[in-house]
Amino acid sequence: MPLAAIRADITTLAVDAIVNAANEQLRQGGGVCGAIFRAAGAAELAAACAPLAPCPTGEARTTPGFRLPARFVIHAVGPVWHGGGRGEAGLLASAYRSSLAELRRVGGRSIAFPAISTGIYGYPAEEATRIAVRTVREDLAAQGELDVTFACFDDATLRLYEKELAA
Repeated sequence: MPLAAIRADITTLAVDAIVNAANEQLRQGGGVCGAIFRAAGAAELAAACAPLAPCPTGEARTTPGFRLPARFVIHAVGPVWHGGGRGEAGLLASAYRSSLAELRRVGGRSIAFPAISTGIYGYPAEEATRIAVRTVREDLAAQGELDVTFACFDDATLRLYEKELAA
């Protein structure tokens, strides 16, 4: 199944890489970022992230997964929502493309994404979901198949992804 959405705690998934909805300094934050740091081993992950920072919005960096079932954590920096007039859509799409490029760079074949930028960064979930699914589909069509999972934290997010994937 190359493209799917599931309700899951991303930190429990046995894939080649999980994506962290990161901040530009690649420091432990709240939400999915905090959960990933805690599950991986906060001190180890912080030490691996430090020399890779800063990571500009729309880009991604890769660290080992440490205590996670995933071999790698790809730290993708999505945009803060400012109403849509500051290039947010392009930056969000770039965060997804950069994550897939990082997966290929490290030789991975499977990846799980959270809903990047939809938490504290305030990106409207429905629009972010459309961008995520469209961007990943375009990348897979152009660059070749990978197994991509959208790991949804709650039922509402899962419904958005299921609707978009069915479109």
